[in-house]
Parts: sequence; C-alpha cells; structure tokens
Amino acid sequence: MLAAELKRKLNDGYRCLYLNSAPMVAGVRSYLAASGMDVASEVAKARLVLSSEPTTSATGFDGDNLLFQLEEALDQALNDGYKGLWATGDMTWEFGPKKDFTLLLEYELGLEDVFRRRPELFGICQYHKDTMPAHALRNGLLTHSSVFINETLTRINPHYLKTGSSAGPRASNVELDEVVNALCRFGG
Repeated sequence: MLAAELKRKLNDGYRCLYLNSAPMVAGVRSYLAASGMDVASEVAKARLVLSSEPTTSATGFDGDNLLFQLEEALDQALNDGYKGLWATGDMTWEFGPKKDFTLLLEYELGLEDVFRRRPELFGICQYHKDTMPAHALRNGLLTHSSVFINETLTRINPHYLKTGSSAGPRASNVELDEVVNALCRFGG
C-alpha cells in the first residue's frame, strides 16, 4: 500500500521520504521496482529518499530533532522545485531499540503542528499493532486528523483531538482499542 502511495506522490510532484528498517526499505524498493519504477534513477535524482539510518541518538528518541530534520527536508524539497515533501516512517523503528513510547504523544502533537504550519508537508505515520503497546496506538489515534487505510481509502478520524483543545478524549481506552482493532482488520 505504501509503495503505491509513494509512487502516486512522486507522480504528483513531491519528493518522497521513506524511513524504516533496512529489510523494510529493501521491501519497498522491490515493490516499487515491480510496479515499473526505475528506483535507482529516482534515488539518484533525489526524488525518492529511502533511508534506514536511525532517527534516534545514543540517548534515545529525540522528537524535536526529528521534527527539525523534517522541516529541513521540506525546505530542501521546496528549494529543489518540488511541490513539497511526502514522508512516512514506522514509529516503532523510529523510536529505536529502547522503544520508550512515553515521548510519542509529545512528538505527534509537534508533528501535527508542523503539518498545520507547513501545508506542503504530507505523510503517514506507520503504527503496527504487533510492535507497539496499546497506549501508543491510542495516542496515535488521538493525534492524527485522518487514518490511512490503503491507497484508495483514507478516513477522517473522529477521535482526533486538536492541539490546544480543552476537550478530553471522547472515547474510553476500551473504545479506542476497539477502533484500532477494527482498523487493523479492515486495512489488512
């Protein structure tokens, strides 16, 4: 699904950035090649950036630094003549081996702020139910305005809590877990 979305965004004039583990990067590279894309050429032209370089530091996940790097990559894409930057990353991988998801909510709220301020930036945060704790999945659901199901289906997220909103969660943890489970069944 992500390979199809990457290809679509490249065709729409965006630079695309895919962040994940080395095996997942190899897999996306294969899917893109199988779809007829000259992946080596797209990477050489820097239209497509496939990276398995860690986004964490020796001290662990640094959300502020990652947000800064995303904005720098967006600025570079715009300077290079692209409409913007489309980025995706596996949240489990981005948090590194410590997998301390206590910083996830703060990072995602910061990312939503960047999306609002910088409309040329688009992306998908990948949340995998089998690699993330339930509270992290719930936080992901609360901090994203839409949910990507597959290359043809994206839904507005009714559980999204806007930054600065004084309203608390509209659903209980049990209800949010049910939504996550339904999305997992529906998406794949």
